[in-house]
Amino acid sequence: MTATSPRTGNGRAPVMADVARLAGVSHQTVSRVVNGQGNLRPETRERVEEAIRQLGYRPNTAARSLVTRRSGTIGVIGSKSGFWGPSTVHRTIQAAGRAAGYFVSSTNLQSLTRAEFADAMNHLRDQHVEGIVLIAATDDAVEAARTQVDQGIPVVVVEGDEDKAEWTVGVDQVAGAEEATRHLLDLGHTEVVHVAGPSSWTEARARLRGYRNAMFAAGLRPSRQVEGDWSAASGYDAGLAIAARADVTGVFCANDQMALGLLRALSESGRSVPHDISVVGFDDIPEAPYLIPPLTTVRQDFAAVGQRAIEILRAAIAGEPTPPRLISPELVVRASSAAPVEGRGR
Repeated sequence: MTATSPRTGNGRAPVMADVARLAGVSHQTVSRVVNGQGNLRPETRERVEEAIRQLGYRPNTAARSLVTRRSGTIGVIGSKSGFWGPSTVHRTIQAAGRAAGYFVSSTNLQSLTRAEFADAMNHLRDQHVEGIVLIAATDDAVEAARTQVDQGIPVVVVEGDEDKAEWTVGVDQVAGAEEATRHLLDLGHTEVVHVAGPSSWTEARARLRGYRNAMFAAGLRPSRQVEGDWSAASGYDAGLAIAARADVTGVFCANDQMALGLLRALSESGRSVPHDISVVGFDDIPEAPYLIPPLTTVRQDFAAVGQRAIEILRAAIAGEPTPPRLISPELVVRASSAAPVEGRGR
């Protein structure tokens, strides 16, 4: 029997008492399962969950809110940027939230201003959300998150600055940038330029820090970075500037979109990749293996980020210890990086 054809004997919608009767447990036990409470034997929980599936039972969320003083709703705030990383994280957080039993109320902001963040959070607070996940780790976003925490609503900031946000989650950006830069250095490149993201983003600052860490560790002076805005267009502009420098043999881009634009600019400028310049990106977008040449990049496990964000939010709501916030990145080596040709950049 499926959720679309409930079996109650008289055609009415199933209620909690029907679940208790089918599972052979008390009404209170069913309530504990529905509300996610612990201290139940695994076989008892499984029996109740099977009865819920058979009957197609759906809890009365309004009644449950009155009893538990919980809405069962969380909010997710993202942006309309269209960038693959944030949009993928948004989808995985929505899926993980639903899997955890929450109703997920999502909103995408047109612009990432402090006023828009505040309006979105106030709107979600009016819906009595139990917590919020914020997918836009700008300085204004982190500041807006702090105001909600002061009002008793936990906010998890994806890729937020842990020194400024109480709850954050994300891939270890510094470690990923160090590995990307170290890959170029291990190949023999000594003049490596970093195309950075916007300095108001914590991710961009973390990746810049990782680049500098790796350069200093190798006894090299970091080249002055070129700042983009995450877009392919800004990567293209950076590529034109870098192509004019004969000493540069390696480039680490703070995301794959900028690397895509940079590859186009280098090609138009007559600079071959990786023969003249090696390029490494960050994110591992689906198109990365199909670029010309296929792009070496740092892979982020966005599904794991979404799942961990919900785990941290649930812990924050319950006042429990916070799970580990950082997820390890993975360097994916492809054809856009190689050892420098003898005599270049030396």
